[in-house]
Amino acid sequence: MALLGRLGGWLGSKPYLLICLTYLMWALNIVIGRYAAGHISPATLTFLRWAGAALIILPFAWPHLKRDWPSVRGNLPFLTFLAVTGTSGFAILSYWGLRYTEALNGLLIQCTMPILVGFMSYILIGERLTFRQMCGIALSLAGVTVVLLRGDLHTLYTISFNRGDILCIGSALIFATYSALVKRRPAIHPISFFAVTSAIGAFVTLPLSLWEIAKSGAPPFDVTTIWIALFIAIFPSIIAYICYNRGVELIGPNRTVALYPLIVLFGALIAIIFLGERPQLFHLAGTVLIVFGVLTATRQTAKA
Repeated sequence: MALLGRLGGWLGSKPYLLICLTYLMWALNIVIGRYAAGHISPATLTFLRWAGAALIILPFAWPHLKRDWPSVRGNLPFLTFLAVTGTSGFAILSYWGLRYTEALNGLLIQCTMPILVGFMSYILIGERLTFRQMCGIALSLAGVTVVLLRGDLHTLYTISFNRGDILCIGSALIFATYSALVKRRPAIHPISFFAVTSAIGAFVTLPLSLWEIAKSGAPPFDVTTIWIALFIAIFPSIIAYICYNRGVELIGPNRTVALYPLIVLFGALIAIIFLGERPQLFHLAGTVLIVFGVLTATRQTAKA
C-alpha cells in the first residue's frame, strides 16, 4: 500500500504522463468499441459502461454526495443535460458508428474534437475563434473530408458516405456540446459530478438497452462480455477522467487539448496490431491534415 501511495504521488506530479495515459485509454475505448461491435449492442455497451462506473465510484463519492446533494437537486435539469451529452449520448453514437466503420476512421474523426469544442463554445457561450483557430478548423475539416471520401474525389459524385463515419461525427459534436457547457456545471466536488452524471447516463440508456435486448437478444454472459464491461467502466471512464482532471489542473485545458492528436497515434497502432486493420494512404493524408489543423488551432491559445 505504501508503494502504491508513493507511485500515485509521483504520477500525480507528471501532467504530460497523466494526459498520455488518458488518451491511451480513450484510444483503447475506441478500439474496444470496434471489437465489441459484434458482441454487445451499442446501447447495452453504453449502459454497462456508465452503470459500472457509477457503482464503482459510488463508495468514494458518497461523502461528497451527501454534502453536495442540495446543489445537485437544485441543478438536476442541467446536470441531466450534461449527463446525456457527456456520457450516454456521445457513447451510443460512437459505439453504433463503430459497427459500420473502421476504428482508424473513428480515431481520425475523434481527433477533430478540440476544433469542434472551439466551434461549439462560440455558438453556445460566445467565445470567439481567432484567425489561427479558424485556419485550424479548415485544415481539420479537410482531413475529415479525406477520411469520409476514402481519398477518392469521385465519391463526391455519389455522396454516399459510410453511415458509421457520420455517426462518429455526430458523437463528436455531442461531446463538443458537453465540453463547451461543462464549464458552467454547478460548484460540486468533481467526484460527486462524475458519480451523478454517470448514474444519470446509465439510467437514460437503460430503456434503449432493454429495447435492443428485446429486439436482438441479450449479449452472451461470458468472459468476453465481462472483461469488456469491466474494462470500459474502469479505464476509459473512471481512471481516464481522474488522470485527465489532474492533468488539466497542472497544465491547464489548452495545453491538454493540444496533445489530443496522441489519440490517433495510440489508437492507430492498437487497431493495426490487435484488430488487423490495414492503414491506407488516405488515413495518412487525413492524419496529417487533422493533426496539423489541431496544433495550428490550439498553439496560440496554449501560449496564452
